[in-house]
Amino acid sequence: MKKNKTKVILGFILILVLTIAGGVVSYQGIGKKHTGSAKNIELGLDLAGGVSITYEVVGKKVSQKDIDDTIYKLQKRVEGYSTESEVIQLGDKRIQIEIPGVTDANKILEELGQPGTLSFYSPEGDVVLTGSNVKSAEAKTSQDKSGNKEYLVALEFDKEGTKAFAKATKKYLHQPIYIVYDNEIISYPTVQAEIKNGECVIEGQASFEEAEKLASSIRIGALPAELKELSSNVVSAKLGANAIQSTLKAGAIGLVLVAIFMLIIYLLPGFCASIALVSYTVMTLLALNGFNITLTLPGLAGIILTIGMAVDANVIIYTRIREEIATGKNVLSSIKSGFSKASSAILDGNITTLIAAAVLYVKGTGSVKGFAETLAMGILISMFSALVISRILAYAFYYFGFKDPKYYGKNRVFREIDYVKHGKKFAILSLVVILAGFAFMPVNKANKDIGHVLNFSLEFSGGTASTITFPEGVKMDEALEKEVVKAYEKASDSANVQTQKVEEDNQMVIKTKTLTLEQREELEKLLTGKDFNAESVACENISSTISNEMQRDAIISVIIATIFMLIYIAFRFRDVKFGASAVIALLHDVLVVLTVYSIARLSVGSNFIACMLTIVGYSINATIIIFDRIRENLKAMDGENVTLADTVNNSINQTFTRSLNTSITTFIMVFCLFILGSSAIREFALTLMAGIVCGGYSSICITGPLWYYMKKGEKKAGKGNANTAKASVFGGQPEAKPAKRTGKRQKRR
Repeated sequence: MKKNKTKVILGFILILVLTIAGGVVSYQGIGKKHTGSAKNIELGLDLAGGVSITYEVVGKKVSQKDIDDTIYKLQKRVEGYSTESEVIQLGDKRIQIEIPGVTDANKILEELGQPGTLSFYSPEGDVVLTGSNVKSAEAKTSQDKSGNKEYLVALEFDKEGTKAFAKATKKYLHQPIYIVYDNEIISYPTVQAEIKNGECVIEGQASFEEAEKLASSIRIGALPAELKELSSNVVSAKLGANAIQSTLKAGAIGLVLVAIFMLIIYLLPGFCASIALVSYTVMTLLALNGFNITLTLPGLAGIILTIGMAVDANVIIYTRIREEIATGKNVLSSIKSGFSKASSAILDGNITTLIAAAVLYVKGTGSVKGFAETLAMGILISMFSALVISRILAYAFYYFGFKDPKYYGKNRVFREIDYVKHGKKFAILSLVVILAGFAFMPVNKANKDIGHVLNFSLEFSGGTASTITFPEGVKMDEALEKEVVKAYEKASDSANVQTQKVEEDNQMVIKTKTLTLEQREELEKLLTGKDFNAESVACENISSTISNEMQRDAIISVIIATIFMLIYIAFRFRDVKFGASAVIALLHDVLVVLTVYSIARLSVGSNFIACMLTIVGYSINATIIIFDRIRENLKAMDGENVTLADTVNNSINQTFTRSLNTSITTFIMVFCLFILGSSAIREFALTLMAGIVCGGYSSICITGPLWYYMKKGEKKAGKGNANTAKASVFGGQPEAKPAKRTGKRQKRR
């Protein structure tokens, strides 16, 4: 006992020291370069800006498909710099690349390579294959037979290229294959053997830099369309100069409010949770820095979600401790039992979301991949915070003398609701809301200002980019930027306005949904007038930043993630109906939030994907908590005269406090974003708030009753009475058929 007490107190001191030290490092960093400082976290284009490079497609016979393929390949390539890089089409034959977190455009151009055409020729002058057959080209380091370091380029071809290369290497064995880039031979490796698998290496490079230069030339030359560089600039944040400051301020205020809420509701455990939350925040900031993760608005959404999950884990633990105290146990036993009983729910909820994050990272692109990075990182940190830090803090305060149950608050008992009985009513209500959303879609399409079933922003449907040039004497400050944005929001009737300042050229680039000729003329007249004094306003159409391929990747990622989550839930709960009802609830939440987008005509852009993914992660975590309690109660009540419906109802009622408090704490964080954020962030926060409410509702009112009716349907199909379902899932003898129910509810256990 004394030994455990000493370990706990030492752990408590270590947590405080490391949290304070980590906070100092996050605030000011270490050394002259301020290593580890939060100011050094890499930010995306939407929050901090970066480098913008514009190319022009060479040739008259280039198809739109070639341009689309080129954009997709460039998108995959520039993700090596940042997952938040963007590639869009400007006008008919120009392509713009924007890479966040960098300021040296020349270096990027050198590393990307100079765009041109690439072909592989045989000794007879015939084209063996073209750059379009190259899937990848990477510089690598290896060792020869003598153990000396050698540098090479690894190539991989597509299916068509594999066949052509196999045929060529068989025919021209021990002869060179000429790699010609932009009418110049850049390499002529000798064929050493017939290559059938579509993979080969080019040896003999003098250095890794030389190997990388060759690989770069092959990569850029493998693009379907030949490109010519037009310009390169350093641009500012898309969401405005004050976006990051307002977002951080909202986050700080949100954390303080959450801490106050936890203190009021949970007393001493709430204080422990607040310390754990501060530790979580410090660890998150250090991890963002240490792993060089580019932080964007979707990334912030992932962090907000994991903050909610970190608080959620503490809520689960401390609610269980209260319940144990309410049964008559002493505080120490209650703490031990509370952590033990809460662990399975915390692990299952976080692992399920972690599976989704892993799939989204592997299969997703762009903002989806960035969201997955921050989500996965936050989940791992939140689990450590809840299961390790919170545990040490709870035991430490007990050993410091806080042994009276009054310090832990009273277990709140809400009026019990028969969720199973009202399950069909809840389902009908949800169906009405979802159908209302679909009913508004044709109305939106008929609206001349929208023209689509949803109000697609420029990320999905493209739009207009306006380059505003100001005289050298005009100061392009935050006040001017705000006024310009207001003018474009009014003209486009949309809050989805992106603004970037181009350094050195005294220009501002405004991106909005497509503007009509009248709107363009009106804005040009306004901006070149005496109120703004701009020299010129040049407008051109731009393509969507989220290509069809990226949309396809996002959809496939979500589908695969959902399947893996279903498999995990079915395995952990030994009943596929748990997984099926969870997935149906996720679909419900997505459709309800889609209704919000439809009726409120909110802009559907890149943040739409992040919002939906956030809601999926939040909802599945809340659902797991209720399923875990159902599983626990089914085991505990084995052999007792309790119906399956009562078990479901008891489980939902027992976890209601946790569901309510978690929704409130997460809602507080997002509400602060809504109040303090810019117009684009407010729209994003609004949909997240709708998702939080919807996720809480579906977890409480939909999933449990849905699982019950699935079990009931299974028994009606010929497998016995629904009240024996517990035995069929968890083993043991079937429970006795209950007596006819009276109007009195069974008291909660």
